[in-house]
Amino acid sequence: MVVGRITISDAPVLETPISLHPTSETLIYPYFSKMIRGRHALPLKYIRWCNYNQWCNSISMEFTNPMLFIRSRVFLWQEGHTAHATKEEAGVEVLEILELYRRLYEKYMAVPVVKGKKSELEKLVGGLYTTSVEAFIPNTGRGVQGATSHCLGLNFAEIFGINFKDKKGDKAMVWQKFWGFSTKVIGVLMMVHGDDRGLVLPPKVSKVQVIVIPMPYEGAGAKELPNTCLNTVQTLLDMGIRAEADLRENYSTKQKCSHWEMKGVPLRIEIGLDDLGNKQVWTVRRDNGEKVDVPLAELADRVKVMLDNIQQTMFDLAKQKRDACTIVNKTWDEFIIALDQKKLILAPWCDDVGTCHFIRSIL
Repeated sequence: MVVGRITISDAPVLETPISLHPTSETLIYPYFSKMIRGRHALPLKYIRWCNYNQWCNSISMEFTNPMLFIRSRVFLWQEGHTAHATKEEAGVEVLEILELYRRLYEKYMAVPVVKGKKSELEKLVGGLYTTSVEAFIPNTGRGVQGATSHCLGLNFAEIFGINFKDKKGDKAMVWQKFWGFSTKVIGVLMMVHGDDRGLVLPPKVSKVQVIVIPMPYEGAGAKELPNTCLNTVQTLLDMGIRAEADLRENYSTKQKCSHWEMKGVPLRIEIGLDDLGNKQVWTVRRDNGEKVDVPLAELADRVKVMLDNIQQTMFDLAKQKRDACTIVNKTWDEFIIALDQKKLILAPWCDDVGTCHFIRSIL
């Protein structure tokens, strides 16, 4: 039902009504129509003028099967918008942003993804075409859309009157693109790398890369141990490594270790009185539990190498798990069997809209 300009949702009636803002196009594009006049104003994007990029909380009207970070009623959303003189320029920008998202997932989050173009049924409504990076969760057999980069074509330019004068002085519509991703990225990270003990974070995205914990101590030299932990942290900080010391006295060493394991900190350093005497520390990796003695004199350099190794190992392991679940199918019967087995399926695709509707109705 529509009352004036306000659309009343067909969702269940709420005890306290709420108002939702429209999609960002209706907020941003009227300004595009005022700012763009001639060819010199294009491309209108984050490099030439300013960054038309926003972070905002969004509310999903279509809400089923809630899952923390993956599908929630309210989520934090990042998006950017650009305008170009030609379809080719817009297309180049679409793929450049898509590549940035791939690098975010693979180089920083250690999550392998597949870049590609969405089908006609899955593309952004009102857009020309949609590209995305897709992650795969081996434990559930589900694919997750990690981020999208859309070519909007001329549709929104025509609606909002975003035009310019080209080199010949003729009036032309701009070609637009739009990209975005949300806090779903956190859910993907948790499901790909997490285990029964909690989070497992890649070093490049972990707020704390190394946690330093003193072992239980008494007697002579006990007062020296906290200072050694703090000095160790400072040494790591000087090397550009994000490190902290856990000197809490009301928690046991076991509780501290469990606490930081659950938080997914990539590397734990334990220092005891015996370690002080031997001028070494005990390191424990979160990703595979490997424990190694490291001389204090070599600590900073060795930790840097360890963190790089953890980052690469996590990506390699995630890729191995994904590839082990990947299967090629050429018949419908094979497709159904592989789907029941929670496989990632590579299959022929005709992109016929009628066929897509048929498949979706079955699955």
